[in-house]
Amino acid sequence: MTTERQQAPIAIRTDLGAIFISLELSRSTWLITSLSPGFGEKMSKHSVRGGDVAGLLERLAQLQNRTLTRTGARFPFIVIQEAGLDGFWIHRALQKESIESHVVDPASIATSRRRRRAKTDRIDGETLVRALLAYKRGEPRVCAMIKVPTPEEEDRRRLCRERKVLTAERICHVNRIKGLLFCQGISGYEPLRRDRRARLDEVRTGDGRELPAHVKAQITRELDRIDLLIEQIKAVEVARDALLAPKEIAAPAPAAMLLEIKGIGPEFAAVLWSEGLFRHFDNRRQVAAYAGLAPTPWQSGSVDREQGVSNSGNPRLRTTLIQLAWLWLRHQPQSVLTLWFEDRVRRNGSRTRKTMIVALARKLLVALWKYVTTGVVIEGAVMKAA
Repeated sequence: MTTERQQAPIAIRTDLGAIFISLELSRSTWLITSLSPGFGEKMSKHSVRGGDVAGLLERLAQLQNRTLTRTGARFPFIVIQEAGLDGFWIHRALQKESIESHVVDPASIATSRRRRRAKTDRIDGETLVRALLAYKRGEPRVCAMIKVPTPEEEDRRRLCRERKVLTAERICHVNRIKGLLFCQGISGYEPLRRDRRARLDEVRTGDGRELPAHVKAQITRELDRIDLLIEQIKAVEVARDALLAPKEIAAPAPAAMLLEIKGIGPEFAAVLWSEGLFRHFDNRRQVAAYAGLAPTPWQSGSVDREQGVSNSGNPRLRTTLIQLAWLWLRHQPQSVLTLWFEDRVRRNGSRTRKTMIVALARKLLVALWKYVTTGVVIEGAVMKAA
């Protein structure tokens, strides 16, 4: 009795007509996992030295030649990689070679829910290839592909991010100085005052002594660092204001429009624009999801509860919106959003203020998105005087 050998299913590969590649990137090695037409379900794996784009392109050319020899046809490449520390330069280098490239959010790829599951670069590479296949077949919500910003858009975000880093570093130096003085029984000294150096010569310890020489020398060096940070923060703010200035021809309309609303200053406008509102969104759900402010319900059978916001989006944008929501209550007391917030807190109790401020931040983001894209002014909002 003879049995026919079952032929490996290859219809998916040939119908899509491409060589599917996944890249697992590390500092030392790049693992290339490929699935080519005519090779059945077998995935091949190769590695090149980390950062070697020429070696990567050479390996891809070898895969294409093998497929040409086996099938008699030349297929294009479709490459996928996870968003990570490497940024988007590899994606741009592949696109420069006319290679279709995708960057995926690694948290959007489904994984096993076992308590202990195997995880290696080899397994992750195969998972990426399968996710790419499903994505190209048109399966909905199989993964979330990232919209890669242009080099100009990516570089523009550096201003706000650098200012945040410099401000946090300045806070560390201020706290260090206050801690050194508190150990000597001195309180009330403000390292950010203009007369900080003159006041340092006047302070006395808790037992009436002059400040010890080495402590004073250390604090003086800390003040030198603070002076440098203040200068750098001012330089960043000048560059930021020049970017947002409406008189500049290249100034973006959304940023100038945000500055017209009372309660939104240059820093908030720059963060809102550079971190989120420069992108295109199809609907308000995408806007809220990008900021990590989308709700996450938990429903199974009779269990139905809300887990809060997803916290999976842009953390800088989300933090800024929470801060802006608190300021919105102060500067826009007659707006529809503020009245909605006060009504909900009054009905549900003051303990829900922190919960409702997140909901207000989500509504505020959607309202600002509509304002900068379609010009719909938030009802009841006060604009700045011309």
